[in-house]
Amino acid sequence: MALITCRDLALGYDSHAIVEHLSFAVNAGDYLCVVGENGSGKSTLMRTLLGLQRPLGGEIVLGDGLRPSEIGYLPQQTAIQRDFPATVREIVLSGCQARVGRRPFYGRAEKALAGENLARMGMSALQNRCYRELSGGQQQRVLLARALCATQKLLLLDEPVAGLDPDATAELYALIERLNREGVTLIMVSHDLAAANRYANRILRIGDGRGAMTEVRS
Repeated sequence: MALITCRDLALGYDSHAIVEHLSFAVNAGDYLCVVGENGSGKSTLMRTLLGLQRPLGGEIVLGDGLRPSEIGYLPQQTAIQRDFPATVREIVLSGCQARVGRRPFYGRAEKALAGENLARMGMSALQNRCYRELSGGQQQRVLLARALCATQKLLLLDEPVAGLDPDATAELYALIERLNREGVTLIMVSHDLAAANRYANRILRIGDGRGAMTEVRS
């Protein structure tokens, strides 16, 4: 079943389209990798799927009961974000904000979910450490745990291994692949074509103002 269906999308800013006539679907269990040159519209597509900006044309249809607030997101980090003065557990708990609603505090269920996802990412032992003291790979694991607190279905990843050393890159790719095998649907923006061909089952190439889908494996 399709979790997201995009029909004739036009993406861009201030009425200026970067990509037009973009149509594709993301099915439950997919590992979709979005590739293309810088400025081709990959990150714009991610923000549009998240509802952070409106498409210039076309439509996005969510299926299987998926709500926008149930999409987990791992964005690219800025230098300021890497230096954020909070504990690892506080960062992960913040991924439960949509679950809290109007309550002014996190409840037992949210705290338990944060603990589960910390363990899932192998970060339980560091939950009381300051986030800015961690290595780049550890920070990405924390942010991945945070994103998992928001979703059980769909995770969007924007260049998740950018700036990581080869060992940390391999470890993070292995974690992401495991999540997909556990049933989490993935959409990942990447410049790493070798990783896209190795891990993804579908690749969406964006360039020259258009997009084309390739089935890597069924």
